[in-house]
Amino acid sequence: MPVLAQFCQISLQTSYTYKIWVMDLILLGKAVILGVVEGLTEFLPISSTGHLILVGDLLNFNDDRGKAFEVIIQFGAILAVCWEFRAKLLKVALSLHSPSSRHFVVNLLIASFPAMGLGFLFGKHIKAVLFSPIPVASAFIIGALVIFWAERRQQSTSFAKAHIHSVDDLCYADAFKVGLAQCAALIPGTSRSGATIIGGMLFGIPRAVATEFSFFLAIPVIGGATAYELLKLWKNPVAISGEFGLAIVVGFIAAFISAFICVRWLIHYVAHHNFVPFAWYRIVFGLLVLISAYSGLVAWSH
Repeated sequence: MPVLAQFCQISLQTSYTYKIWVMDLILLGKAVILGVVEGLTEFLPISSTGHLILVGDLLNFNDDRGKAFEVIIQFGAILAVCWEFRAKLLKVALSLHSPSSRHFVVNLLIASFPAMGLGFLFGKHIKAVLFSPIPVASAFIIGALVIFWAERRQQSTSFAKAHIHSVDDLCYADAFKVGLAQCAALIPGTSRSGATIIGGMLFGIPRAVATEFSFFLAIPVIGGATAYELLKLWKNPVAISGEFGLAIVVGFIAAFISAFICVRWLIHYVAHHNFVPFAWYRIVFGLLVLISAYSGLVAWSH
């Protein structure tokens, strides 16, 4: 009997260890999926927020820890941009005394202030009022229509500013206009990158230049927003166990790698293609938001 009892105890311990191991693997799998979704959607004009909510709910990863996870892995996506444009950023950092470098930095600051200021003042209220299926889906679909409009205007060579060939050619007024366009991203489902790229195109900035400037603008804007969210997490900490800490690391790496691939791909894509396919995608996803919400598949209320 003692031998049988010992055997049963070992079996139970083995079964428990196996279950814990499987649960850890599932958690890491969710971290990889969400990291990839964050990295791929952060810089495309399709709204990363909407995708993270949908995927997070489907994976049952939408509690307080899940929200903290999403905030932290954004840094992985930002780091990918910093790495891709490291030569430009290093050059600017080492030559701030030069007029061109100061002009570049001032442009980023001018374009950052409108959205950051409005987000700080009204972000919580906007989210409380507009963070529901109909406004989010409407933002996706209206954003698609704006993309169609911007691409049609961009086809007119007389409309685009012929003297703008790189981000260094943007004047302060151009940066301010892009900053105003970025304010639309405060509406859930709009997409920060979409607002800045398409907004820039509507103001006459060539597609490739608007896309590159959007990448640079993500560094202070998303970096600042992420730092603010981390500060709130520090004041109201979320319990992070060992396996969840590992999941954060895995998700961070997945976000970095996927964002790096996405940024590289988008740079080459915009040189020869337009954003019309993304407009059609936004319409389909907007309809998916409505279907998932009213079918009870996804809880869009959080």
